Amino acid sequence: MQDSTSSTVVITGASSGIGLALAQAYLERGFNVVAGARTDERLAAAAKQLGNPARFLGVAGDIGQRETAQQLIDRAVQRFGHVDVLINNAGIFNAKPFIEYTEEELDQMVAMNLKGFVYASQAAAKHIVARRQGHIVNITASIALQPNQQVPAALPVLIKSGINAATRALALELAPHNIKVNAVAPGIVDTPMHAPETHGFLAGLAPAGRIAKVREITDAVLYLTSADFTTGVVLPVDGGASTGKW
Repeated sequence: MQDSTSSTVVITGASSGIGLALAQAYLERGFNVVAGARTDERLAAAAKQLGNPARFLGVAGDIGQRETAQQLIDRAVQRFGHVDVLINNAGIFNAKPFIEYTEEELDQMVAMNLKGFVYASQAAAKHIVARRQGHIVNITASIALQPNQQVPAALPVLIKSGINAATRALALELAPHNIKVNAVAPGIVDTPMHAPETHGFLAGLAPAGRIAKVREITDAVLYLTSADFTTGVVLPVDGGASTGKW
């Protein structure tokens, strides 16, 4: 066990994009970071980029499997002594017409987006309840708050909307244990998921006229995990896209 006096954050889907940026942001603030990703190769690349081996631990596996989620928490406790924050970031966003979704695509989204959230939250909550303090933050999607005809995405909306509702329900359930449960709902974010040639179109999907910077998402998560009297909030970070029709 190493430096158990520092706070420890577990981040799923932490090898790229928002998850990797979150790992960097928490390392810069002195946290121990336990990063989940599908493969050891992806975690090794992330660790090399982050460059803080003393406070970083990668755990490979499919977050849609209960065993992987439990291993994330167990290995965090073994290495750092405790878990203070869980960030459910892992997910697939597949935008396409509803009638074109395949059974395989549905199964993939249910496994990663829904089962991953459930299994990781259950494993973390059991540990955090015993400590009587902590935070869970779910990364959902702005489009789940306000669907957009230009971006057909009924299946991701179905699952992310459910997680938004579960965020509020869990906030009530876990409040007596001093656990705060919140969500950040990003709009379009400047990550490798979106090719540069699509940015012009994507910028038009928000009243602000641009896509989000990754830092703007990490700032929102950092706020929520430092706010000890804020729980049950779904915080859009989307340049106004979820406020209504424009």
